[in-house]
Amino acid sequence: MADHRAVERSTVELSDAQLAECTLAGDQAAFETLVRRYQTPIFSFVRHFLGDYDLACDIVQQVFVRLYTSLPNLRKGEPFKAWLFQVARYCCIDEVRRQHRQAVPFSMMEPDYDEGDSTTFSLDDIPDPGASLEEEQEQRDIQRTLLQAIDGLPPKFRAVVMLRYAGQLKFAEIGRVLNMPEPTAKTYFARARALLRKNLTELREVVAM
Repeated sequence: MADHRAVERSTVELSDAQLAECTLAGDQAAFETLVRRYQTPIFSFVRHFLGDYDLACDIVQQVFVRLYTSLPNLRKGEPFKAWLFQVARYCCIDEVRRQHRQAVPFSMMEPDYDEGDSTTFSLDDIPDPGASLEEEQEQRDIQRTLLQAIDGLPPKFRAVVMLRYAGQLKFAEIGRVLNMPEPTAKTYFARARALLRKNLTELREVVAM
């Protein structure tokens, strides 16, 4: 047991490139470490993109199968995070096209979150399980309004916002996933926030009529 924990600790400390080399040499524990390293953020991204838990499980499995088969050809000079999110995004888009339905990007947005902010943000923070029935209903109403506002964003802006919050990616990583310069990702995000505020204002006015 102690030897197993020692091996586990040693693999956790390795870089993605080192884990890839170990995997290619036949060390399955190394690949399991890679999966554990990225499974949670990838699953969160996919689930909020598709809005379907079971389907997200299937897509995430596809993503890591793709990682396993692509290891011999991946660039080893940088972490695999951006590559994995790019694959996950393509898989989600393919699934949306296959089902001919509109994807749900994510359940909520925190407008004032900044890249330098150390605040932990989770898309699963709501609804509050301890809330009253009235509070739960209010939270559901807020979520529906947010989703409507988000769905009103242009696809290129919605993708940046989704990767930022559902995937917890930095702007440099978003740029690599979407094949755009980092400043462009930041610009799209700023414009998306402005449009989202506008959409929310219009939706509130409709509700109040």
